[in-house]
Amino acid sequence: MTILTGALNRPARAQVALSQPLVIRWRYESDRTSNFTPATDGRTVYLPLGDGVLVALNAADGKLIWKAEAGGEFSAAPEADDRAVYVATRYAASEPGHVPGTLRAISKITGVTLWMRTLPAPLAGSLVAASNALFAGSVDGRVYAFDKRTGLTLWINQYEEGFSSQPTLAGNLVYLGSDGGTLLALNQATGVLAWRYRARARIQGPIAVANGTVYFGSGDGYIYAFSESRAKLLWRRRTGAAVQAVAVVDNGLLAASLDNFAYLLSMNKGSLIWRRLLPGRIAARPVTAADGALFTPLSTDNAIVLGLRDGKPVNALALGEENSSSAAPITADGLVMITTPRGLLAFAAPQQKP
Repeated sequence: MTILTGALNRPARAQVALSQPLVIRWRYESDRTSNFTPATDGRTVYLPLGDGVLVALNAADGKLIWKAEAGGEFSAAPEADDRAVYVATRYAASEPGHVPGTLRAISKITGVTLWMRTLPAPLAGSLVAASNALFAGSVDGRVYAFDKRTGLTLWINQYEEGFSSQPTLAGNLVYLGSDGGTLLALNQATGVLAWRYRARARIQGPIAVANGTVYFGSGDGYIYAFSESRAKLLWRRRTGAAVQAVAVVDNGLLAASLDNFAYLLSMNKGSLIWRRLLPGRIAARPVTAADGALFTPLSTDNAIVLGLRDGKPVNALALGEENSSSAAPITADGLVMITTPRGLLAFAAPQQKP
């Protein structure tokens, strides 16, 4: 059994053996689910629905705790910490070419807004929280660090390229990829640029950091490995389409591409260990455990578990309908949760009869 970790540069680690039989423990039904990945603190799941509605569900049984109206429509995946859940929304254009955004902190206990900031443009991709700050990029090229307790801006950087990526924290840096293909490494405290690297197309998916090397994928179909200490590209590996996610696992670098293939590469040289064709496009980061990785291909009615050793299918989770959500699966309280067009499904090992 793999213990859930909180490392921000690794994929979600399941507390259950993914290769063993998994059944639906509970389901939350809704036809208003979004493509944004739910947030969780391990005990509660915060599911973003259409029209800016956020619901808090008990992770153990799926029961509704509260429902909050954030207003507008969600523009980024939410983030939760020990005090609040942070949500970003966008509103209809108040004037031609101008779409404002908001960021708010919602109490995890009551669902009441603790503070709200109005922004000149919506935040996009996802939010990520450190101990005292919240980081995000916006579609108008701003990168923000907000004080989590007050919502006040700690620093702002302005760039020519917009951001719709998933920031990653490691050490004292925050990493963001731009829509123009630039990967930025910024000091979390000051926003000062540590380094940048230019790929050939948009960087949207999560970024992985391990042993001083930064791994990321791009819309140009390549997976990149960049050495921070040597300030140089170590290797890049071509896939058949845009790379949606990379993740460090025990035996290599796992990558998902829109060519419908999952790849496992060596971390040192990028050599191919295995690749496996899945029955649909892979738009979301997988959940991993020591015995496998769970993918949620689009336009299929199963989530697929591949063994990490050889990439062979070792399990399938029936979703009951064709998947059209690009929200990533998550883990909480010993369950694996998958967003579908009809709600949220929570899978777990079958309960033993007394």
